[in-house]
Amino acid sequence: MTGIPATQHAIQYTGVDRFEHNDHKAVDPIGPTQLLLRVEACGICFSDTKLLHAFENHPRKLPVIAGLTATQLAEIPSYHPDLEPTVPGHEPVARVVAAGADVTHFRVGDRVLVQADWRHLPTAASSGAFGYNFEGALQEYVVVDERMVVAGGDEFLLRVSETPSAAAVALVEPWATVEAAYSRAERNTLKPGGQLLVVADPGVVAGGLAGLLAQADPAGISVVGIDPAQVGATAVAAELDQLAQGFDDIVYYGSGADVIERLSGLLGNGSLLCVVLGGRRLERRVRLDVGRVHYDFVRYIGTTGDDPQVAYREIPASGEIRPGDRVAIIGAAGPMGLMHTMRAAVLDVPGITIDATDLNDSRLRHLADVVAPAAARRGVPVRVVNSASEPLQPGYTYLTCLVPAPAVLAQAVDLAGDGAIVNAFAGFATGTLAELDLQRIIERHVFLIGTSGSEMADLASVLQKVESGVLDTSISLDAVTGMAGFGDAITSVIERTSGGKIMVYPELHDLGLVRLVDLPEQLPGVAALLDDGRWTRAAEQELLAPAAGRGSQG
Repeated sequence: MTGIPATQHAIQYTGVDRFEHNDHKAVDPIGPTQLLLRVEACGICFSDTKLLHAFENHPRKLPVIAGLTATQLAEIPSYHPDLEPTVPGHEPVARVVAAGADVTHFRVGDRVLVQADWRHLPTAASSGAFGYNFEGALQEYVVVDERMVVAGGDEFLLRVSETPSAAAVALVEPWATVEAAYSRAERNTLKPGGQLLVVADPGVVAGGLAGLLAQADPAGISVVGIDPAQVGATAVAAELDQLAQGFDDIVYYGSGADVIERLSGLLGNGSLLCVVLGGRRLERRVRLDVGRVHYDFVRYIGTTGDDPQVAYREIPASGEIRPGDRVAIIGAAGPMGLMHTMRAAVLDVPGITIDATDLNDSRLRHLADVVAPAAARRGVPVRVVNSASEPLQPGYTYLTCLVPAPAVLAQAVDLAGDGAIVNAFAGFATGTLAELDLQRIIERHVFLIGTSGSEMADLASVLQKVESGVLDTSISLDAVTGMAGFGDAITSVIERTSGGKIMVYPELHDLGLVRLVDLPEQLPGVAALLDDGRWTRAAEQELLAPAAGRGSQG
């Protein structure tokens, strides 16, 4: 590969809470079906901290179990599951600089945005992903295999034009995950062809099932505590202790918190647990795995009456903000919170109001400076609130929670009014239990949602807005760094001290972390090319220009 160095600088995760800046990592050779990408820029995400803390236990660091054979996976030099060191970074823009003889979809010179979530390559608990069990972009060069990035007619490398800055393109991915948090369609019937479990407390009549079954026909029905004949000819009796995880729908007639907690462990991906209280009340809050709400799209619904159809009918079509919603964005002053707040402010949904909350006055002021002009142009009331000094009051009809603390999500549920959607965007690890007021969720028809990653359509939508000039994703950029500043950058993300996204330029080996507000002192030539303090392509080109005449980048 002419012009490609033998070694490179890279950030490697080597274990739980361990990473290193490797200044001599080999640039992997490519096979006939593989591409070598040169990374232009890569954003740091809070998800990178979750991988750092969990490492081999992260659901996306597990081995791929389908989609590619073991032989094929062994041919990919960037595949590093389990305990093997890996390179994080799933928010990149890169350039194809070499291609194998059998590559047909891409060519040398293509500038590409990576869709990092490869659901066609499942692990035991999630899916394969760029920057997790496959090496990511916090290095100068990375190998991808066309068999990884082309599947089912989809291409997971999106070609981008030369017009936007690398930072603007790299920031498309986090903006797309925000878009996906609202656009995902929600199911409001039993899953056709799925597995249904019906459970009833002793003496409780299981009613309303005929209506549910008329809308969708499950492939299998198991029942606990009732006569199978009451449900249908195909239903079979079972014992709760003998059942395994994997049900698509569970309908529980009863009010036992212990039972609900046991049943939640039997839910499969994309599943629904419907609690039919029949006039009864739950005796306590319920401990539920909110990580599965986020990663596995598990949903909890219910009704105070006797008919589960009522609960299913109340499921919204999607997680989108609705006309007239009273919106609270909890943790709004962080990098992703800024995106959520800006999206809501420019969504052009009539009649909404927004309370953007955080605990840091400095970051709240920065949030207001960025969001207020756009919101004012659209006549959207946005109130910036330090919730430590001004606690929120119940009654919100849409709450987005970006703080990865179970108690904060539980508080969001407590603040929810009738018909509210609670969007658990904060990336809770699978197995994270939150004590939720499920009685309130059921009584007030609150719908708890969560999403992980983004779909191709979300990336394409945001990218189109960037390339057409409708959206400047760079408004969320707070700092830039080279490889030397990664430690400070990841610490800032962990400690939530950054007021926006941090962009890494891997070719800048010695550049430390520099906030945009500090550029006038540290890199005045770059600062002179900002647009009212915001990042520009010209500033980026100056940053990446040869260091001669500018002095040390350190």
